[in-house]
Amino acid sequence: MTASSRFSRRHFGAASAVGALGLALTACGTSTGAADDAGAKDAGASGTVEVEDNNGTHAVEVPPTSVVATDNRTFETLQAWGVPLTAAARALMPSTNPYKDDESIIDLGNHREPDLEAVVAAEPTLIINGQRFAQYHDDFSKYAPDAVILELDPREEEPFAEELKRQVSTLGTIFEKEAEAKELASGLDAAMERVAAAYDGSSTVMAVTVSGGEIGFIAPGQGRTLGWAFDAFDLVPALEVDGASDDHQGDDISVEAIASSNPDWILVMDRDAAISAEDPSYQPAADVLEASEALAGVTAIAEGNLVYMPADTYTNESIQTYTEYFESLADSLEATA
Repeated sequence: MTASSRFSRRHFGAASAVGALGLALTACGTSTGAADDAGAKDAGASGTVEVEDNNGTHAVEVPPTSVVATDNRTFETLQAWGVPLTAAARALMPSTNPYKDDESIIDLGNHREPDLEAVVAAEPTLIINGQRFAQYHDDFSKYAPDAVILELDPREEEPFAEELKRQVSTLGTIFEKEAEAKELASGLDAAMERVAAAYDGSSTVMAVTVSGGEIGFIAPGQGRTLGWAFDAFDLVPALEVDGASDDHQGDDISVEAIASSNPDWILVMDRDAAISAEDPSYQPAADVLEASEALAGVTAIAEGNLVYMPADTYTNESIQTYTEYFESLADSLEATA
């Protein structure tokens, strides 16, 4: 079969009942006039809803008057739901997201050189913070003391897929997109069920990231982006190393080590595809891996069993990204069954 090296961006519906996520969602707002609660909601009356995040329970204004977003995992979902943003980390967004070029949204910059004080002008009532900006929680508290700061980064002790679903479930409650959140959750579940059913339980698997023409090792169970997939699907690692990390560029690994471990499948994230694809020096991951003479005899290379993540993964990592990838992985696995 041929390598699954080209994917188009698309939005997926998704899944599983979010009530099982244990979120306490209690509407506690009031409406004007004699209309009942349902009528007030239909009329767009504001109130509050209680949601739980990594730091506790918050009463969030609904609909939020001013929304700021800095968590990469939420950008695609918020845009798909038509949520207007007053400020965001636009510099971190992938070019696939229309928010990135929307000059009406105040740009807070990237996490390395953020313009945190710019959030003041946005007068936010809700800040959806996390991932690369998680370290700036206290700064946002200082510059926007009246805003609810919501953080829904996946918790290490919880299954990663359930955490992705928890995030969209909570956002769905706030933005009155509960049905859409359930579709996103069910879509992820369905894609993962296909992978689990198609994987033969014995083929060896390696996950790598490619950046600057170099291959980095994504450690099973621990590595960034794809490490959790090994536990989720009981994948048999082609290689395990001591002292593995979750470094965003992966751990050092030689082509000789890859060749020696001879994986049947290689799962790939092209880091640079999301951040420097326009750079003349950019080397696509497919070129680095498939053109390597040292790797030519590796089963995954020889048989075309490489499955590449969507190009914008490194600056996206949304529930839609994983749904799309697992559907592609399932397609590839099913084709070899």
